[in-house]
Amino acid sequence: MSLVLDEHRQYLTDKVRTALFRKAIQEVVRPGDRVLDLGAGTGILGLLACEAGAARVYAVDAGGMIQVAREVARANGFGDRVFGIEGISTRIELPEKVDVIVADQIGHFGIEAGVLEYFRDGARRFLKPGGRTIPSRIDLMVGATNFLRGWRNVEFWNTRPGGFDFSPARKIAANTGYPTEHRLQKLLSAPARLVSLDAIASPPTFDAETTFAITKSGAMHGISGWFSAQLSPSVVMTNNPASPRAIERRNAFFPIDKELRVRVGDRVRVAMNITPAQTLVTWRVEVSDKSGAQRARFLHSTMRGMLMTPDRLLRTRRNFVPRLTRWGQARRSVVELCDGRRTIAEIEDELFRRHRDIFDSHARAAEFVAEVTTIYSEPAASSASHRDGTPA
Repeated sequence: MSLVLDEHRQYLTDKVRTALFRKAIQEVVRPGDRVLDLGAGTGILGLLACEAGAARVYAVDAGGMIQVAREVARANGFGDRVFGIEGISTRIELPEKVDVIVADQIGHFGIEAGVLEYFRDGARRFLKPGGRTIPSRIDLMVGATNFLRGWRNVEFWNTRPGGFDFSPARKIAANTGYPTEHRLQKLLSAPARLVSLDAIASPPTFDAETTFAITKSGAMHGISGWFSAQLSPSVVMTNNPASPRAIERRNAFFPIDKELRVRVGDRVRVAMNITPAQTLVTWRVEVSDKSGAQRARFLHSTMRGMLMTPDRLLRTRRNFVPRLTRWGQARRSVVELCDGRRTIAEIEDELFRRHRDIFDSHARAAEFVAEVTTIYSEPAASSASHRDGTPA
């Protein structure tokens, strides 16, 4: 079974998630509405929109799941209302404006799966004045956590596996945000709202902070992060580890450098700088006692957790002067050959002729062409594409 398909099987088995979206969509979508479903997957949200009376649903997905969504729509009698569009939503066009944008690209902490970037773009280009979004708001929530298993995964790099010193890798491990099962964690504080984000008006980068009290003494290993999404006026969806109605989605774990014994009444200040589109998070954690005296201070960033070589970092500097590699030149050839006249077969032949120094066979050249054209090309005749509004 495709792992991508199995991931969507897991979404569909989450009955709480489906029930919450059904109720929210029934509240927000009105008969006759045009709906845009971002990251459609199997198309379940579009089906729920049709069930609520939507006249037309534009289901967008960048991967092969869009074909599943098309076939599922037909199988359920909505093939004339669901329009499957393959592509990244920021790079597609719609034939009309929509009344509602819906998506569940929220991730574990509310920022990872692109929902804020896609909603911001979708609202600017596709949403009618006064249009609605599902969700309308996403709150990022945090709490102090006792999570020995997760912290041991960081400390592993200090244990000399195989008798060798792997401690240089610990810096990367300690500056990584981890998706993890919330049931494995024990919260040492009440949930605290870090920031509340408008789904269509959040800034590309933002700073946020909150302070909360420790309510349970124990060993603190880091910060647990999760989201609370306002799907509709009366429906909230969350993966809050303390909620009995949490959906089946993992939380985020942001470790601190050292295990810290905390006591009831201690105060924890969490400050984060977040760039959602790049999943860049810097987290500063300060712990003080009841009197206000600082007990510990930690600073981490996923920037320091990236597997980046010095050579690669050099290429990001503004004064770096780049030139194409042989493979870059081959990619440019493919792009130039996609002129709206040549067939794929002709492009493959010409690419192989031009770049025999890197392709040892015509088949390898054909693979390379497919890699480029499936992402960066579209049919020369728009009538052949679902992007123009052809029904699913």
